[in-house]
Amino acid sequence: MSERSEVFDVLVVGAGVVGTAIGRELAHRDLRVGLVDAAEDVGTGTSKANTAILHTGFDATPGTLEARLVARGHDLLGGYAAAAGIAVERTGALLVAWDDEQLAVLPTLQAKAERNGYRATRLVGVGELYEREPHLGPGACGALEVPGESIVDPWSPPIAFATEAVAGGVELLLGTRVTGVRVGPPHRLVTTRGELAARHVVNVAGLFSDVLDRWFRRDGFTVTPRRGELLVYDKLARPLVRHVLLPVPTKLGKGVLVAPTVFGNVLLGPTAEDVVDRTDTGSTAAGLAFLRDRGARILPELLDEEVTNVYAGLRAATEHGDYQLRGYPEQGYVCVGGIRSTGLTASMAIAEHVVRLLAEGGLRTPPRAGAVTPSMPPLGEEQRRPFQRADLVAADPAYGQVVCHCERVTLGEIRDAQQGPLAAGDLDGLRRRTRALNGRCQGFYCGAAVTSLLGANHG
Repeated sequence: MSERSEVFDVLVVGAGVVGTAIGRELAHRDLRVGLVDAAEDVGTGTSKANTAILHTGFDATPGTLEARLVARGHDLLGGYAAAAGIAVERTGALLVAWDDEQLAVLPTLQAKAERNGYRATRLVGVGELYEREPHLGPGACGALEVPGESIVDPWSPPIAFATEAVAGGVELLLGTRVTGVRVGPPHRLVTTRGELAARHVVNVAGLFSDVLDRWFRRDGFTVTPRRGELLVYDKLARPLVRHVLLPVPTKLGKGVLVAPTVFGNVLLGPTAEDVVDRTDTGSTAAGLAFLRDRGARILPELLDEEVTNVYAGLRAATEHGDYQLRGYPEQGYVCVGGIRSTGLTASMAIAEHVVRLLAEGGLRTPPRAGAVTPSMPPLGEEQRRPFQRADLVAADPAYGQVVCHCERVTLGEIRDAQQGPLAAGDLDGLRRRTRALNGRCQGFYCGAAVTSLLGANHG
């Protein structure tokens, strides 16, 4: 791609869950929009490595933009997931106190939730707590119940948003790293594939959002990558936990939790360690030992189960306690920085807010009819998977031919994931679209077959 003569109305830099949500929202307007990312797929950064929780926002800092957008986003994403077939399970959460000091904090957290507009929390005594979570470690003193907290498939939302955006005319420019900016108007983004011109730019660059912000002559925040390591336990561990088990939060974050996943596993994590390298997603012996120590207290029997995977994600932490979401109308520039672990939940609400900021900058956004919510493949354990549907198998036997037996992924699903405007281009993309290779054997048995199928369809 060389320098392009046409000028985009809006260029969105960053195709994570928030960037794709913005692209989707802009696709509903009669605009020329580009969605740019350095990666070869959407949702490959922070978006793919989180705790997969649809938050109510009960524990957000009252009065912050984050609190408002998480609460709004909870409703928006919940509705969108239902329409698109994205897996969500309303397990509820229990915020567990492990000593008298933490127990005394629970009423304060309940009052905080009420200030955030969430009034469904309830204090739970120690007897009821152990009735509801019989495998909980000894020594818990009580809990705060948050019934609205849910677990969600975290991989499908950015794919669904981007699919809808592309169908609405958004140009998806993957493998395109922004290396500089010539501030306009129009703005010219220097990229690894030539220059791109735009009247308005939305910075959703995640871990590099502060770098792009400075290229636009702003200096409002600095990103300090915060690494969160997590352990994924085998499906045999799933009966050990019924709710999301949350700790009493600290200033570093929500702390170490134990949570079921919609895929049938159990998560333990994350850690919270500030690092220098913005690409350092490696796991550490110290981090995993820390998690096992915490897990031994929360759910001791969990440590007897097999670990099927270990991963780490980097959150775009800043020196501020709130989202760094700012519009500069005189410049035609919007910065979406400091979006941390709540970004998945807030994504659609952030998109709404960004469109309002763009309008303040003079962008006319007439609505365009015809947007259709895509139908996403059912990846959740509580959903009917293709191999379970006799009608699908009868119509196409490929849906009855299991390739990945740990995750029960069929030939038909692998084929489907490699078709369409957002086809899987590599094994990681295929994992996020089908669950293939994510099971107990981690591809030991099916890896060669899956790789061969990927190569055959891209050959």
